[in-house]
Amino acid sequence: MSTSTTRVYLARLAGVPVFDTSGDQVGKVRDFVVTPRASGRAPAVIGLVVEVAPRRKIYVPMTRVTGIDAGSVVTSGMVNLKRFERRAGEKLVMAEIMDLRVNLIPSGERVTIEDIAMTQERTREWPISRVFVRQSASGFARRGPTLTVDWNQVQGLFNTDLDEQGVESLLASVEAMRPADIANLIQELPSKRQMELASGLGVEKLADVFEELPEDLRVEIMSTLGMELATNVLEEMDPDDAADLLSELPPERAEEYLDAMEPNEAQDLRRLLAYDDFSAGGMMTTEPIVMSPDGTVAEALARVRVPELSPALASQVYVVRPPLETPTGKYLGVAHVQRLLREPPSQLVSAILDTSLEPIDANASLGQVARYFATYNLVALPVVDENDHLIGAVTIDDVIDHMLPEDWRENELDEEG
Repeated sequence: MSTSTTRVYLARLAGVPVFDTSGDQVGKVRDFVVTPRASGRAPAVIGLVVEVAPRRKIYVPMTRVTGIDAGSVVTSGMVNLKRFERRAGEKLVMAEIMDLRVNLIPSGERVTIEDIAMTQERTREWPISRVFVRQSASGFARRGPTLTVDWNQVQGLFNTDLDEQGVESLLASVEAMRPADIANLIQELPSKRQMELASGLGVEKLADVFEELPEDLRVEIMSTLGMELATNVLEEMDPDDAADLLSELPPERAEEYLDAMEPNEAQDLRRLLAYDDFSAGGMMTTEPIVMSPDGTVAEALARVRVPELSPALASQVYVVRPPLETPTGKYLGVAHVQRLLREPPSQLVSAILDTSLEPIDANASLGQVARYFATYNLVALPVVDENDHLIGAVTIDDVIDHMLPEDWRENELDEEG
């Protein structure tokens, strides 16, 4: 074991890269599998849950771990890419033990688990040896003091009552994770933990995560959020994704959310909901980049630099007659970002329009839209109504999402077993 100490605190390893002995990255640590042992012996960490591309969780036994330090884990041997499945009696440290409220022995004081240490034995087993806990705050203090105790001074380490578990450490562990990775983690948590993590993420991050979750799960989570948080999340989501979510709810519930939203936001969603899900209108976003013909290249480039824009939406600037909010005035053409980069900043966008790219009708079917994208090698496509008013844009990722089966996120790579 190439580490200066055989005691390792697990929360500090969450998210660190995992390498093989050749130095190639295998994935990232996402959790630790722990199991109880008989005869009063400490529970043992028996393996790692490692995330490999694309967003697949696998199991790596501790017997394969040859090195651990603060920034990486090294494993030996071939990696089994079979999807991780927890067995009876096993618990996940990050998902189920962190933030658990337990009793100290013999005082009975209630404390919260914030970290756990494992220590390697001569047998190469990794039992839990120490538990880092936080006591309750007193007086005006926001947080209580901390202390580290032996594992056998904690009662309830394998408590199955989720009412005794907080969510602070779990939230901290996902702070730097991408929305797609958080969505993947949420799917593997017990139902109560799913709801707690989702409600603690904050509006912007939760909106991004919702766009990555399977339909049934995001409907379930949405139903547990308060009206204010739920509507804030809907307003933060891309309009096409928010409309998809609302279409999955009972009509009366969806109407309640729409009534509670800002009128302008609700109006956009009502317009999207009027189209068939698998039409251009049902797939489009109502918030593409729109400019008037007297706008300049410099202004257009400033618009495409907005970090929140997807690469597909940032590839095109649509030029229209006022008004500039969808539905706009008459659609005039598109300025491609590659062309914008080759023109002087003072040039008017109206002088460099691509008028050969025909917009598509809002009622065009998924098949028609897909063929249009394939024929012209597009990543985004303007959508107009019967009066040539721009009402939105369809992006290639929206088309792919609608062409894949609904459960593609759960089944990715399963055929490789």
